[in-house]
Amino acid sequence: MVQQPSGGDAADGAGEVLDGPLPEAVRRRVVALVADAFGGLTVGELPAQLRQYARFTPSRRVKFAGNAMAAALESDAVFRQRIAEKLRSGQPELAGSVESGAPPAAADPVDVAAAAYVLRPPDWAKLVAAAGEEAQRADAERADEAGRRELERLRAELAEAKERGRGEHERLRAELEAARKDAESLQRKLRSALSDVKRGEAALRKGQAEWEASRAEADGRLSAAESENRRLKARLGEAEAAVEAGRKAAREGRSVEDMRLRLLLDTVLEAAQGLRRELALPPADTHPADGVDAVRPGRMSPRDVAARALSETDPALLDQLLGLPQVHLVVDGYNVTKTGYPTMPLEKQRLRLLGGLSALAARTGAEVTCVFDGAELAAPVLLAPPRGVRVLFSKAGVTADELIRQLVRAEPPGRPVVVVSTDREVADGVARSGARPVASAMLLKRLSRLA
Repeated sequence: MVQQPSGGDAADGAGEVLDGPLPEAVRRRVVALVADAFGGLTVGELPAQLRQYARFTPSRRVKFAGNAMAAALESDAVFRQRIAEKLRSGQPELAGSVESGAPPAAADPVDVAAAAYVLRPPDWAKLVAAAGEEAQRADAERADEAGRRELERLRAELAEAKERGRGEHERLRAELEAARKDAESLQRKLRSALSDVKRGEAALRKGQAEWEASRAEADGRLSAAESENRRLKARLGEAEAAVEAGRKAAREGRSVEDMRLRLLLDTVLEAAQGLRRELALPPADTHPADGVDAVRPGRMSPRDVAARALSETDPALLDQLLGLPQVHLVVDGYNVTKTGYPTMPLEKQRLRLLGGLSALAARTGAEVTCVFDGAELAAPVLLAPPRGVRVLFSKAGVTADELIRQLVRAEPPGRPVVVVSTDREVADGVARSGARPVASAMLLKRLSRLA
């Protein structure tokens, strides 16, 4: 029921009140209208309790300030009037029809009730109450429809369960019949097995008697075998003593032969040294690498190539290799410089590397050859090789890699040769020729210790 006060308030609907709480569907729609119109008001136009939500989005206002907006709309007539103005400007057709008392028949009753609650035209409370009843009626119809669907579903499930029950019953009956037949078959097999057990027990007793006889015979044979074993052990001891005597004699003979061979070797070495002094042979000033056909500094027009793959290793291994007698260190020049200092000009790269190699040669006494790729240089390289380092450039049409392989092949078998290059093709090639490849990073680390 709607309470209708007397006087002027009843004429315009401002004094009407609801005789119950606002229907939930109408309340949600009213809060949504307030949230949408909220953003068009200034902070000063908002009630004090709503000003903290002025910067919220409409959805956040509904979530966090729904109750506060509904209370302000009910208690603050000025705020309600401002919301009503926003509603008239935003939905003029709906607002006009509600205020004229003739809402369109096709309009949603909840929208009509929410607009009537905000605008407060005459008999607005009746529109709200009617909308609540309509919403309750719709909810009840939906609940009835859902109940009917649930009942139909339950009936279908019951029929399906009955059908499954009949099938399960038939299946269990068939399984019971099969189990009965299996039990009868097992009983027959059990009786047959009992008969077999009795026959087996008789065979077991017979086998035990035979085993006792076999055991007695085996004991006799074991005793004879032990006697034969003792005799063979005695003969084995005699043979081992004879073998040890033979080994001792062989060792004494070999010691004599070793002494004679050592004496002969010392004689040959002393004779060779005496012959060298007698002939006054000078020390060798040429090496096999000097005979390799290559471009020496300032003679040809070499060109450089880019460095290849890089890796890092421990420089301690290089120290051990350079400690070998008569070792020859062959360095892939540009491969090392472009690994250690690629941003420098080529001339400075060469000078820096050759300076470090000169110090390394002086420190270790090794023969050092540094090879640069000269296939693409536009002019001869004017370079004075540092002390102790042989500098070679590859000829036109010959790469530094091939020149390195020629240097390795020129060495006699057995001489230790170390090739510094990170190029896998170079490393594999020189390794097949007997040289020891090492990574460019190893040489760079070793040279950094000399700086």
